[in-house]
Amino acid sequence: MRYSILFVVFCLNLSIGALNANAQIFPKIIKKNNTTQSTGASQERRNIELRAFDQESYLRTLSSVTDSIIFENNVNLGRVRSIISEDQNIMIWAPTNQLIKVSEQIQIDSIWVTAFEYYSSWDSNKIDIYNFDPKNFKDTVNIQLYDEFFGYDWKMPLETTSVTSPYGYRWRKWHYGTDLDLETGDPVYSGFDGIVRIKSYDRYGYGYYIVIRHKNGLETLYGHLSKQLVDIGQEVKAGDLIAKGGNTGRSTGSHLHYELRYRGLAFDAQNVYDFADNKILGQNYLITPSLFGNIVQARTNAYHKVRKGENLGSISRKYGVSVSALTRLNDISTRTILRIGQNLRVR
Repeated sequence: MRYSILFVVFCLNLSIGALNANAQIFPKIIKKNNTTQSTGASQERRNIELRAFDQESYLRTLSSVTDSIIFENNVNLGRVRSIISEDQNIMIWAPTNQLIKVSEQIQIDSIWVTAFEYYSSWDSNKIDIYNFDPKNFKDTVNIQLYDEFFGYDWKMPLETTSVTSPYGYRWRKWHYGTDLDLETGDPVYSGFDGIVRIKSYDRYGYGYYIVIRHKNGLETLYGHLSKQLVDIGQEVKAGDLIAKGGNTGRSTGSHLHYELRYRGLAFDAQNVYDFADNKILGQNYLITPSLFGNIVQARTNAYHKVRKGENLGSISRKYGVSVSALTRLNDISTRTILRIGQNLRVR
């Protein structure tokens, strides 16, 4: 019995020794310390802050720092500038044609619309939205109307452009457009490349009308239309059909009321076009302070609204001006019958 027990113990010792011998055949695996290699990456990951997408902040940034790579050699959109320091000769642009409906207005995600600070506003209900005071405008701005090299063209608004009433003072008030003869239903074309900003109706003025914002910094207005063929936010090229001519609104016959506007203020389109020869006068046009002299004068004039029982004598005494001065300022005679509510210029 004793020998049996010793034999078993002896066999167990041999087994354990064999196992230890076999275990030493495999090399030890030493885990390297990679802490020093990943410290920088871990630190960066810890510094990353995840934020929700802020749409309002994005749209605000878009109006001043939009895709600056495209303009990096020409326009620094990240720098606050005056309008005079901006180079309007640069015609490079990149529309994205993304429309975002906000209430009853439309905001357009398009580089050329927001590239110039003074045209970063967008409103489809009001013609003059720029709050531009020409009295403080002292410099000269060079507008490049078109550039054939970049493929930006120009076209006349009608196939034939016979002027029936020019820009200027008429019928005791200022006429801010150039009236071009047409037959109702005649095609009306976009003057330059741009985006439709307004498509509306003015019963006592323009009738059916369209306003287009152009890449060159100007806007054009087309009035008294019989049919509008474009929508707000639609991108158009020079010469694209946008409407049919007509006689709507305050109009005495079929014609196109055509306006050129800079920062909301109209100026004489015949400074840009030779309507008689159906052509544009040049590739560039200079915006100068004298261009808006009539508007400055009109805003400095004082007017009086006629009330019941008033006449030229009582109004002249009230403002300390002579009757003859009142008749001269208003292109009337001493025998003219004043209407209640009529505006009389008194200086």
